[in-house]
Amino acid sequence: METVRVTGPDLIRRGAIERARGRMVIAAFLFIGLYSLVALKLIWATVVNPIHPSPAQIAALTPKLSVALPPPDRADIVDRNGTILAVSLPGASLYADPKQVPDPQAAAAMLTNALPGSNEAWLAHALGAGVPREKRKEFVYLDRRLTPQEELAVNSLGIPGIYFENREERHYPDGDLAAHILGGVNIDSTGLAGVEKYFNKRLETDPQSLQLSIDAGIQSIVHDELAAAVKEFQAPGACAIVMNVHTGEVMAMASLPDYDVNDYRSATSNQQFNRCVSGLYEPGSVFKLQTVAMGLDSGMIHWWDYFDTTHPLKVGRFRITDFEPVHSWMAVPEILNVSSNIGASRIATILGPKIEQAWYQKQGLFAPLDVQLPGPPMPLFPSPSNWGLATTMTVSFGAGIAISPLQLVTATAPVVNGGIRYDATLLKVDPDGPQPQGVRVMKQSTSDTMRKLMTNVVLFGTGKNAAVPGYVVGGKTGTAQVVGPNGRYLKHTNNASFMAAFPMQDPQYIVYVLVMQPKPDKTTFGFTTGGFIAAPTVSRIIARIGPMLGVMPSTGDQLAQLDASLTVPLSPTTPPGQSALGPGNPLPPGANGFAYLLMGKKPPASASAAQPAKGAKAEPAVSRGASTRHDGVMAPVSPMMGSHMTARDTGNEQG
Repeated sequence: METVRVTGPDLIRRGAIERARGRMVIAAFLFIGLYSLVALKLIWATVVNPIHPSPAQIAALTPKLSVALPPPDRADIVDRNGTILAVSLPGASLYADPKQVPDPQAAAAMLTNALPGSNEAWLAHALGAGVPREKRKEFVYLDRRLTPQEELAVNSLGIPGIYFENREERHYPDGDLAAHILGGVNIDSTGLAGVEKYFNKRLETDPQSLQLSIDAGIQSIVHDELAAAVKEFQAPGACAIVMNVHTGEVMAMASLPDYDVNDYRSATSNQQFNRCVSGLYEPGSVFKLQTVAMGLDSGMIHWWDYFDTTHPLKVGRFRITDFEPVHSWMAVPEILNVSSNIGASRIATILGPKIEQAWYQKQGLFAPLDVQLPGPPMPLFPSPSNWGLATTMTVSFGAGIAISPLQLVTATAPVVNGGIRYDATLLKVDPDGPQPQGVRVMKQSTSDTMRKLMTNVVLFGTGKNAAVPGYVVGGKTGTAQVVGPNGRYLKHTNNASFMAAFPMQDPQYIVYVLVMQPKPDKTTFGFTTGGFIAAPTVSRIIARIGPMLGVMPSTGDQLAQLDASLTVPLSPTTPPGQSALGPGNPLPPGANGFAYLLMGKKPPASASAAQPAKGAKAEPAVSRGASTRHDGVMAPVSPMMGSHMTARDTGNEQG
């Protein structure tokens, strides 16, 4: 039996070990209990009663994946119905670092096969063929406008040093539709003309589509009908406009010749020239609407007044004549109906130059047109200090003053809409938003009478070819003889136009067509007047666009009643209680002194006769067909046929 001796220190050490062991057992049980609680909590939170993440938490952790293209750098342009007229789409440019191209000649040969129409010699030169690598350029564009097919073909070649640059390409889906309104852009999508230039900054900074006033469907119809007239009459140019008379919105505007907007840079200056806005033309007899409205609005002239049209009017050695002299006194309805230059001149001389100038001023005819296109020109007209008797007369029938077609249409809208002038606009007016604030330029009663006189012209006068079945159309013909670069009239050369409004019981739209220097055919009986050339085109346009604009035709008795209520007698009797001008009473009180001079009489002291400023030459009047110099205003109308030409009225219309 072995005896173990335990000392005091051993007992102390053993006690410490026993205590440590006990503590470890206790700690182990504590950890087991703690982890058991955590495990139970996890089971409770994830199995028994799980806590689901909120939708916001899920959305925050969900990756944002989209196949949508980023917004373009340039906003779309759309018509009033949202149809895309101009859009920017992704494209690519091809460039190279010639220092990285191992064999420029071989690379050029491969690129020529992939890029139809490319020049192999130019490509080889651009890539540095024959130049030591260290002396080559580091960057050169090879093609700024690759098609997707070309991009794929070049990419498959795998040529070192050839790269693609992402860019945007401006596209115009309808090609030449509304070409002069849209304008065009350069290779970097910067506006060069039209609304692309006028709104360039807005299109670059605001991603919202620019909505125009035009209707693509109506624009297409107007363009097609105008093109048909140009083809039929072999005209070198033409323009047509449709305007809403209550807002000034341009619903359609076509100028021919035009161009494909996708290839603006290839268009000639003649194709790029906007005849509707940038062209200045003497308006011809269409301007008699202004003269008659001016006379009625002044209170000195009434629609039942008669004027002496029995003989030509002489001013110096010049004469003003009518196309078909009637040798009788004509009332205002008949003067407009047969488009009498003599009658318009009589009215203008009664009013005098001050009233005439003030009228044109408030109609906006003495200032550039206010419209959303670059650079409308300043109209051409005689100096007020040189506005003598001849000018007063010739301007009354649309000679000696040159304005753009859109300016003429804008000034005609008040004649039919109740007397309110609205600025022309190429932007859509929101029907639920603020409406344009027009300016009253004539009395409501003046406009009401003018509507009846214009309806007469289409029903009984020179505008018969503008009639449209089911519609009450009013209008006025215009025929202007063209003046050549030497200041002399070009023989047998006219500009033919027609100004129409419909429906005349509640006019909503104006349609204007101008065909330049047309050639007659068997349908015109040898004439090139507005009644034969432009009026039929207006008729076809109204027939096609009327239903599209919500203007439905009338039928039967309703149409007959409208025709009767919207006309006046061509040879009216004086209303009871009223007086009328006529034989024995040719001039009203307050008539300008020019009216007396025209009659060969000395003006009374109370009548002023404006005279040209000291040292200024009096302007001659015009005789139809006379071979005289053009001493009035010379109006550049377009870069057409290598010269600047203008036009003067040929006399009243036929047909």
